Amino acid sequence: MATESEDKRAEDKRQKAYANRRAIMDFGMGLIYTAMGLFFLFSDKMGIELDFPAKPFNYIFAGFCLLYGGFRIYRGYKKNYFR
Repeated sequence: MATESEDKRAEDKRQKAYANRRAIMDFGMGLIYTAMGLFFLFSDKMGIELDFPAKPFNYIFAGFCLLYGGFRIYRGYKKNYFR
């Protein structure tokens, strides 16, 4: 029969593993969103012309991607998932 401390230790281990998996996912998605924002921001300078988003929307979308990517990276760094 398991004691309470063993149960608590197993639960802490599961929570730590979950937090690590989620932090890795947040870092990865943050990098993807940031790269997408940089692509839309500098697509003209790379010689890529995008027909669909008009110029101001291109920059606005790039700004949102950079902000959200930064937020995801920050959230992965903080690992504050259990509140």
